[in-house]
This record gives sequence, structure tokens and C-alpha cells, in this order.
Amino acid sequence: MPNTNAFDTAALRLFDEVARSGSFTAAAELLGYTQSAVSRRVAALERAAGGPLFERLARGVRLTPAGAALHHHAVAVLERLERAGEELAAIHRGRGGTLRLGAFATANVDLVPGTLKRFAQRRPDVELRLVEGLTARLMDRLRAGALDLAVISDYPAGLPGEGARLVPLREDRLLVALPSGHRLAGETDVDLRELAGETWIEAAPRGQSTLLQTACAAAGFTPRGGLRVAEWTGKFGFVAAGLGVTLVPELAARAVPKDLVLRPLRGMAPARKVYAALPETPLPAALELAQMLGEWEVCTTVSPT
Repeated sequence: MPNTNAFDTAALRLFDEVARSGSFTAAAELLGYTQSAVSRRVAALERAAGGPLFERLARGVRLTPAGAALHHHAVAVLERLERAGEELAAIHRGRGGTLRLGAFATANVDLVPGTLKRFAQRRPDVELRLVEGLTARLMDRLRAGALDLAVISDYPAGLPGEGARLVPLREDRLLVALPSGHRLAGETDVDLRELAGETWIEAAPRGQSTLLQTACAAAGFTPRGGLRVAEWTGKFGFVAAGLGVTLVPELAARAVPKDLVLRPLRGMAPARKVYAALPETPLPAALELAQMLGEWEVCTTVSPT
């Protein structure tokens, strides 16, 4: 059996040059070797291959059938390695390659798709891959090298520890979603205390207080719990049916149905902070995308009426 472990890249490059030039001397001159060094390397390759790779002629050499078979594979390997080097260089220049992005759910309503559309227009040669998840899971994937950038927030679990570079993107205020016929739907903004008697549609993370609970405590009352609904789209349905009110992140404002009204809260409105998390040594394309995420103007106005 041939010893293919001996077919290292340098040996294959030398073999290719000898095969192309048909001469040990010409290959030696091109690669900066002595002719005797080329002869020794070829002899080592032939021992590893289990037989002669070149016929020695009066002038130069030519491939044997075994040499031609090996040369076919050597050319393919060297071309793949060259393409790999070009692709890696492109990635590190911010051109080409694949950019792996993670984001939490409401960031995928407007912020992420809007920015990715602009990024794709600017960098059409970069392949984009997206995964959705909670901040903690996204950070695990980022630290494991499975993501190049993650859009995360400090709610509900706070900011992650070490192992990432954080780029502040925006503050995401929470707006109150009301049925269109609600008594406060015509107001420009709403004082949270005016909602003290309302039923709230939400689902607090297990063992943790919500931004709503914290804000209501500061306003001097405890929010009255209603039906527990975690998904934003489900909350919209219950509010539209007049079964309660809920808080909606500005990031999700574009997804609010037209039969609901969004109003900002007066005074100390509850909010969370949104960041782009990057590895300690980020790709240039990831840095560019993080900058573009920070520039995106999210649809955060009060809801359509």
C-alpha cells in the first residue's frame, strides 16, 4: 500500500512542477532547490507511492502511468488548497465567505432583516446564515465559534460575562399595546398609573421579575395578571379581543396588527438594551455588519391607526 501520509503539500508542489516542466533541473530553478535536492524528494515520493513516478529520459523526465494518476490527484488537491487560501483571505478582508449571525426573536422583526437587506446589497459575495434563539444560547454558540455575530439584549438574564466584544446598538423601549377602542387609545402617550386597573397579558420568565413588574412597582402599584401568553403574536390576539393590554418592544412595532394601538409610556418607560456581540477577534464583515445594525432606523413610532 502506498504511504499517502508522505504526500505533503510541499512534496506535491514539487512533484507538480517536475511533471509540468519535464525536468528536475527546471523545477529546481523555479522552486529555489538544488537539482540533487529535487532528485532526493522525488525518490522519497516514489518510495511512498510504491514505484516509479517518472521515466528518466536522455533529456528530462516524463510521467509513468502511476505518476500520471498521482498527478491528476495532486493538481486537484493543490487547486482546492489554493481556493481555500483565496476564500480565507477574502473572509478576513470582509469579502466573500460565510457570515453566521444569531438574533433573538423580536430583533428579527425589523432590525435584522432591514440591516441584512442593506448589507447584502453592499456585500453580495458574502453568504449569510441566520439562527434565532435566546441571548444565553446565542452567546454559547458565539463562544463555541459557531457564530460570527449575535444580536442580544440585557433582558431578562442580564449581559453575558467575558469572552465577547459587545457593541451597543440601541435602547429598546417598551410601548403599551391597546385595543383600538380603548379609552386611552386616542392619547399621544400614556401614564402607566392610568393602567393600574388593567389586566396584563404576559408570561414572566420563571423565577425572574419582568420589566412590567419593575416599572409598575416604581409607579406605586402591582400589575394585575391575566392570561399567560409568551409569544408576541399570541399576545396581540388577546389584546385585540379586549382581554387585556400588553407591552411591546419598539423592535416589534412593525409586526403589530392594525386593529391595535401602540402608545409610548410617559416618564420612566421600561426599556432593555440591545447589543451586537462579537468574538474577541471578529471578522471584518462582522464588524461592518455590527456598525450597520447600529445605524438602522427601526420602525418605532406609535402603531398605525
